[in-house]
Amino acid sequence: MTVPRDRFTGRIAGVGTTSGVRVVVGRWDDSPWGRFADVMLAQPDGLRLLLAPSGEVAEYVAATYTFDRVVLGPVAVTDDGSAWCVTAPDLVIRLDVGRRRALGRLLGVVPRPISTSPSWAAVTDPVARVALRGVRTRGSAGNGRREYYGATDLHAVDAVEGTWRDGPLGGLAAVDPDPRFGFGSTPRRPSVTSLVTTIVR
Repeated sequence: MTVPRDRFTGRIAGVGTTSGVRVVVGRWDDSPWGRFADVMLAQPDGLRLLLAPSGEVAEYVAATYTFDRVVLGPVAVTDDGSAWCVTAPDLVIRLDVGRRRALGRLLGVVPRPISTSPSWAAVTDPVARVALRGVRTRGSAGNGRREYYGATDLHAVDAVEGTWRDGPLGGLAAVDPDPRFGFGSTPRRPSVTSLVTTIVR
């Protein structure tokens, strides 16, 4: 019996802000639905929202992660190599992407077929828990699913600006407290991670 597996190839940007809003943007170049972007957002009061471009994407993501509310609407990410500009329902945000981190250089040494495999994610999970507080590379997702993160690169985010529901997001801050979207969270230090996510249903 073949176990269904879904693979998502792209990048995830995770940032905190001085307003208390924490944002995780997924920019997926290849997925079961082709190219798309989505946003997970936690308000200062702890309310967790998914901003999704379609009902199909929303249903899948909400079955894998945990949210209090789902909002449908256009989600777009433009990337000129040095910054991401993100627009989504009630959200406008710009992220200035900085240098590759030391861990990103180490990730680049591992051959891609190995670094993106679920078996490698299982091996690296204990290391990720220590090196990046709050981060895991494998674990149980929603509805009995198993999830594996195969990271291939890591860059710092140097600055952020934008608005959420017409209020300023403020400056860059750590992703703290943990937004509690799922088992893997996002690095506490604002960053952009290139990865392949495998979800076993």
